[in-house]
Amino acid sequence: MSEVKQESTRRTLLVALMVCLVCSVVVAGAAVGLKPAQVINRELDKQRNILSIAHLADAAAPAAEVQRIFKERIQPRLVDLDAGRFSDAQDAATFDALKAAQDPALSAPLAASDDIASIRRRERYSVVYLVEDAGALQTIILPVRGYGLWSTLHGFIALKNDFKTVVGLGFYQHAETPGLGGEVDNPRWKALWPGKQVMDGEGQPAIRIVKGNVDPASPQALHQVDGLAGATLTSNGVSHLLNFWLGPKGFGPLLAHLREEQGTH
Repeated sequence: MSEVKQESTRRTLLVALMVCLVCSVVVAGAAVGLKPAQVINRELDKQRNILSIAHLADAAAPAAEVQRIFKERIQPRLVDLDAGRFSDAQDAATFDALKAAQDPALSAPLAASDDIASIRRRERYSVVYLVEDAGALQTIILPVRGYGLWSTLHGFIALKNDFKTVVGLGFYQHAETPGLGGEVDNPRWKALWPGKQVMDGEGQPAIRIVKGNVDPASPQALHQVDGLAGATLTSNGVSHLLNFWLGPKGFGPLLAHLREEQGTH
């Protein structure tokens, strides 16, 4: 009787093992099979966000339209952040700045005094997106990221060709609290950004998210945006990340160079 029970137990374990193996093979196969589609979808999502923030396409535009407009209107350019110049050191169409930020050969740790966005490491190269019309630059779209309350917010800010006036701002990835910090996704809040100026008269980052509402009579109103109700830390995080990426450790040197080239101030 004992031998029968042992045999039954062995068979049960063998069946369980076989089921686990089959499931593992199926899951692994599905992951491998779906990876190309996932890569395509991530790229499409990035293109959709860039076009939406630059007001070139609706966020709900069909995939084919997004791909067509992006190809026709957007030019990715690699930027050497240390030099503040465009570079050909990497392929701008395929370079992954977030992955590079984790690679010691392509990034460096930030000193605590410089790391106002709380990103710890900054990549040497990044990719910006240019919108041109008849060869003339109209809009530049910069990737930005930084810590809010619960998460790192990843997004883009689009600037006019004076390199200080906001065209649009949006975040495509974060884990802030819905209804509070998550209001960075609220269309009403995002609509407050176009026309704001992120730089002061000296070309230094000056954008701030204030607690409550901006006083339109304030001389700083052009550089201020209403805070997110009940989400002071997320609001501060957005201010910090923008001032980092527009500053000397981010795209500040590139923007200064472009202003000099075009004779804008």
